[in-house]
Amino acid sequence: MILSCQNVEKAFLEKQVIKNCSFHIEEHEKAAIVGINGAGKTTLLRILVGELEADAGSVTFAKDATFGYLSQNAAVNTENTIYGELLSVKKHLLELEEQIRTVELLMNSAQGSELEAMMEKYADLTHAFESENGYAYKSELTGVLKGLGFAQEDFDRPVSTLSGGQKTRVALGRLLLQNPDLIILDEPTNHLDMSSIAWLETYLLNYRGAVLIVSHDRYFLDKIASKIIEIDHTKVTVFSGNYSAYASKKELLRQAEWKAYANQQEEIRHQQEVIAKLKSFNREKSIKRAESREKMLSKIEVLDKPSEVRSDMKMELHPRILSGNDVLTAEHLAKSFGKETLFSDLCFSVKRGEHVAIIGDNGTGKTTLLKIINGLLKADAGTFRLGSRVQEGYYDQEHHVLHPEKTLFEELSDAYPSLNNTEIRNTLAAFLFTGEDVFKRVKDLSGGERGRLSLAKLMLSESNFLILDEPTNHLDIASKEILEDALNSYSGTVLYVSHDRYFINRTAHRILELTGHTLVEYLGNYDYYLQKKAELSASLAGNTGNTAPAQSLGIASASRLSWQEQKEKEAARRKKQNALKKCEEEIASLEARDREIDSAMEDPSVATDVAALQSLSAEKEEISEKLLSLMEEWEALSEESLE
Repeated sequence: MILSCQNVEKAFLEKQVIKNCSFHIEEHEKAAIVGINGAGKTTLLRILVGELEADAGSVTFAKDATFGYLSQNAAVNTENTIYGELLSVKKHLLELEEQIRTVELLMNSAQGSELEAMMEKYADLTHAFESENGYAYKSELTGVLKGLGFAQEDFDRPVSTLSGGQKTRVALGRLLLQNPDLIILDEPTNHLDMSSIAWLETYLLNYRGAVLIVSHDRYFLDKIASKIIEIDHTKVTVFSGNYSAYASKKELLRQAEWKAYANQQEEIRHQQEVIAKLKSFNREKSIKRAESREKMLSKIEVLDKPSEVRSDMKMELHPRILSGNDVLTAEHLAKSFGKETLFSDLCFSVKRGEHVAIIGDNGTGKTTLLKIINGLLKADAGTFRLGSRVQEGYYDQEHHVLHPEKTLFEELSDAYPSLNNTEIRNTLAAFLFTGEDVFKRVKDLSGGERGRLSLAKLMLSESNFLILDEPTNHLDIASKEILEDALNSYSGTVLYVSHDRYFINRTAHRILELTGHTLVEYLGNYDYYLQKKAELSASLAGNTGNTAPAQSLGIASASRLSWQEQKEKEAARRKKQNALKKCEEEIASLEARDREIDSAMEDPSVATDVAALQSLSAEKEEISEKLLSLMEEWEALSEESLE
């Protein structure tokens, strides 16, 4: 066991946040803390790492156990470059490397017992350096930075020039490189695109230590977690399994709680009726029997009413009129900012009733595309047209559709003047804004509250074509599920951008991936997309000359290639495959030579030969540098072979 939390409690003023919280984390275990916004998840993490003192209970780490904590606003050294900030984690290796070089120089002039002592020290230093994976720390840093979405040209950027989200990614990379016994992460996927999230999943699954995560990303939790720690109305419950297993068990428990509560309430009601009846007889014997039943009833431990299943927020989407069958047709759309081309020659259409998700890495132009369709930006080339009777409703992830200086009440009353005060208050209450909350100004709301207010405006719009940009950002899991249910029962058309894979899986009929400045279409949900991507990758990797057409994999390219273009593309692919194979052979050869050097350095006759040791050490370092370069080349070729 690496962490034990026993009977921890925490309250702020009179509000109890956590009560009697107990759980433990085993070595190598991957666990997650879940709960609605405000449940106390971050509070619990801060108690665990010692940033906040509990009112009661204890937190105990195993002896000599180390932990690393990534908060939602993690601090980084703004005086460093991105690469330098991560390199600071390896300071001890840099010092070891410097000591090795110093000893090497001293050995050149040492003799006798002094030389023997230095050789022994040299062997100890190189052993320590190698055991800490010192020869590979540069490639490790590069791999983490690229995995988290930083390009090679970003490495020398000053941290001070980065956005808040980019700084959080740097902090995450630094934490991963520290390799603590327990990694504690608070919403680690908030600032990552899909590729980076997939990379982080693989990294954490293979991580030798334990991991404790707070996240609203259900797909991420399904992949990573083997234990779920739920905070629900101050009560903490531990479930084994991933998020889906937890959700299933939670539903069964909730049903059992409701059944037990309903049965007890029925029994209480029955006893009260019997007592009233006995008393109405107004006889000594019947009154004594009634008193006996009252005494028995008073000893019953009355069960608390179970919390409703997401009953506190109500959302229903209904289009006012039916649109034509052709909702959106886009032809040859292109957009660039300066010299940076986001996309070109995009052609696609959306039919009535479809739910279409646009996915892709950060910076590919997904939000820009939605803004063009919504008329907020002009395309550089191409056209789009909306079908007959199409009425748009737009959800902007930055909530520009909201007015900062207005109150919540004014935001709805000004947008929909036909609504009376009661209707406006009822709508706001359906999205958890009650009492004096309705007079808050928009600028004072949290990200999650602005999201809920935007959803309220969207619901009132009665549009038949919803355009949504990251609609699940800042929403807790319960609110996401409400939105999913509302969209799945919606009879209109939906086009949205999202990186929430669970949300996409539940709501998308079709996926458009924006990659390589164009769109690739997948006729299914996110699981289908992954399956077809894997099939395409396997087809490309195993193909020796006869390429199956994309349509046979259920994929239709938005830009149709002519026969000549296909032929040229296939020739280029074969060239990349050959380069990839050659690179792999060179890596294998160098790794074999590296192992030979290790064996040679263990030979007693070599270990006493200073010149031989220095020569082998120099060759080993040269091999390490070459391997780093080749592995970067291999990574680039591997990515290109999938294009």
